[in-house]
Amino acid sequence: MSTPAIDNSGKSKLRRLSFILKICVFATGCAAMVTEYTLATLASYLLGDSIRQWTIVISLMLFSMGLGSRYSRKFEAQLLDRFVLIEFGLSFLCTFSAMFCFWISAYTMNFGLVIYAVACMIGFLTGLEIPLITRINQSFESLRENISSVMEFDYYGGLLGGALFAFVLLPFLGLTYTPVLIGSFNLLVASLILWYFPDRLTRPRILNAQFVALFLVSVLAFAVAKPIILYGEQHKYKDKIIYQEQTRYQKIVVTQWKDDYWLFINGSTQFSTYDEERYHEPLVHPLMGLIKERKDILLLGGGDGLAAREILKYPDIENLTLVDLDPAMTRLARQDKIFLGINQGSLNDPRVRVVNQDAYQFIKNSGDLYDAVIIDLPDPKSVSLSLLYSLGFYKMVEKHLKPFGAMVTQSTSPLYSPEAFLCIKKTMEAAGFSTVPYQNSVPSMGQWGWVIGVRHEAMPAQRLKQELLMLGFADIETRFLNRDAMISMAHFGKGLFEKEASIEPNTQFDHNILKYYRQGNWDVY
Repeated sequence: MSTPAIDNSGKSKLRRLSFILKICVFATGCAAMVTEYTLATLASYLLGDSIRQWTIVISLMLFSMGLGSRYSRKFEAQLLDRFVLIEFGLSFLCTFSAMFCFWISAYTMNFGLVIYAVACMIGFLTGLEIPLITRINQSFESLRENISSVMEFDYYGGLLGGALFAFVLLPFLGLTYTPVLIGSFNLLVASLILWYFPDRLTRPRILNAQFVALFLVSVLAFAVAKPIILYGEQHKYKDKIIYQEQTRYQKIVVTQWKDDYWLFINGSTQFSTYDEERYHEPLVHPLMGLIKERKDILLLGGGDGLAAREILKYPDIENLTLVDLDPAMTRLARQDKIFLGINQGSLNDPRVRVVNQDAYQFIKNSGDLYDAVIIDLPDPKSVSLSLLYSLGFYKMVEKHLKPFGAMVTQSTSPLYSPEAFLCIKKTMEAAGFSTVPYQNSVPSMGQWGWVIGVRHEAMPAQRLKQELLMLGFADIETRFLNRDAMISMAHFGKGLFEKEASIEPNTQFDHNILKYYRQGNWDVY
């Protein structure tokens, strides 16, 4: 590769060409970061256990990038041609990565290996980019400036990619169109090389023809992405998907079978209209029947409005504050006709104040006191969710209760994850609560549990249980719950509480509940 004459016009051209290469580096850095996050999110959604999947996918990609960087030393000539071909390969792989993974998930249980293989291929090609660009740019800049500026633009692109993924691409394009758009980034980089460096390419005509073909394929991908992903998604659920949305926080899916509806968040069942009263009535009414004043209630979670529907059955409710992280969920509960029919318009009631905020941060920063705190949050599957079942969190909840207030939390399954269930009970007790655990069979979810708590000094555990067993629920309209049901729910068979002595409370430093939850027999569920 010959070096241009060093006159003013030559220097200007050198600077311009070098700047174009840096723009390419910036774009590839942005695309690489978004691709890493997209594949990690895709693996988390399809395989579960987000921490493990993010760790595996990003580690595999970084390792493969190292292999790609090492392999790049084998390229001795036609560096620009090879770089364009790499961008073509990345464009194709990124564009179809999500579509292929969703599609293959409909046919095999080992699709996790497919996701990891795609991550490795993309990582390998990404690892080839920086060494090649650095070697190409050495014709235009000194070694000192070349290496530092190339890495600088790559890191800046990574920052933009992370911000775009978190705040724009995932919330608005989801896993359907984000990979297609990122594939277009790589195609754009290739087009810059084809446009500005035609005289430095060995086979420009062939590369241009390939660019046109890949451009047409990318346009086609935008048209077929949604039906292909919906096809794969549909095989994940046994009933017809009637609504789906990828928000900044989670994937919301609603399915229908005959006259019943199911809500899934990140693939986990949240409720089914077939039997949701067997979950929401035990969550709300034992606590509400126990307390003497019910003016101010705090509901953490429950963005679908079903728990709020049950709470509002009490005429003395003056204020219900509902805290749910995802505004998309509460928007559905307030506006969608299906949800309005299920929750009876509870979130549109003037007594309800909806706050879209993390429950932990709300409790930490709020100065209000409540007669009752009802916790209807997802299972402790991650570190962020584990915080909402921690000793520190329950101590903050206790500080927000009025003198004779009480709390209740959904406590995962005592059948599928008994250690996690017992961990919640022991953590609440360590926070200063007398507790009574209870359970119920919810056909669409399995055996499910709750733990109710009042301050030790207000009521010992034995008296608390006696009070609960005396509740009749005669004054409240229920479809399932009555005194006999309450008596049945408060009793457990042999074996469960024999494990309690070995269970440790959950703290924000140890996260014991994560260990217990993952030990659960969720394969049966």
